[in-house]
Amino acid sequence: MGKLDGKVACVTGGTRSIGRAMADAFLAEGASVVVNGRDHAKGERCIAEMGAGERAAFYAGDARKQADVEGLIDFTVEHFGKLDICCLNSGGVEATAPVASMTDEEWKLEMDWNVNHVFWGMRRALQHMIARQEGRVIVTSSVEGKLGKPGIAGYSTGKHAVNGLVKSAAREVGTLGITVNALLPGIIETDIVRDTGPASALAMGLESYDAMIGLFCQESSIKRPNRSEEVAAVAVLLASDAGRNMTGCLFPIDGGTMPY
Repeated sequence: MGKLDGKVACVTGGTRSIGRAMADAFLAEGASVVVNGRDHAKGERCIAEMGAGERAAFYAGDARKQADVEGLIDFTVEHFGKLDICCLNSGGVEATAPVASMTDEEWKLEMDWNVNHVFWGMRRALQHMIARQEGRVIVTSSVEGKLGKPGIAGYSTGKHAVNGLVKSAAREVGTLGITVNALLPGIIETDIVRDTGPASALAMGLESYDAMIGLFCQESSIKRPNRSEEVAAVAVLLASDAGRNMTGCLFPIDGGTMPY
C-alpha cells in the first residue's frame, strides 16, 4: 500500500530535476502521473525510464504558454479520469539583468514562466477540484521568494508573487477539501541551474558559477546544495492524507537558509 494509491497527479517540468524527482516519488507511492515537458522525445524517454507502464504518461507543452498549461490539466483529467494532485513545478531564471537595464521582453519572459504558468495551471486545476471537493495544489517556489539577489530580480519577483497567490488561493478553497501550498527549495545543482548558473553568477557580481554555489551553501546551515529528492519527499507528504491540514503554507526545503 502506497501513500498515494489511486491518486492522479500532473507535474509541469516533470522530465528532469525537481519535477522528475516528484514524478518518481508519486509513482513509487502508487499514484498515476502525467509529466510535462517541451521536448517530446525526451518526454518519451522519461516515461520509458520510469517503468510504470500505464500509470505514467507524457504531455508535450511549454509552461510559458497558457494553452499548453491548461491543456496539461485537461489532458490529465481526460486520460486518467480525474486530477488529485497538481504540481506546478516548472520555472527558472529566464533573463539575468539589473532592473535598470531589463527589457520589457525579458520581464515578460520571467513573468510568464514563473508567475503566469502557476496562475494558469492553478486556475484550471481548481476548476476541476472544486467540482469534486478535494485536491492538492503544490507550487515549486524558491527561497528567493522570501529573499532577493542582484541580477535576478525577475525570478525573485516571480517567486514572491506565487507565494502570495498560494496564500490567497488556500483561503478561497480551504473549506472544500483542497489544499494549496508552496515548496521553497534552496540551491540545487539541477541541469537548469548548471545551464544558467554562469550568467546568473555574473549578474550577481560573482566571478564564477562555483562562487555562486559557494555563496548559497554558506548561507545555509548544512553548507551543501540541497537535493531534488529532498523536495520530492515533502511533496509526497503534502499530497498524502497526512497533509490534509496543511494549506496556505510556504515550506522551506533549504538546509536552514531561512530558519523561520
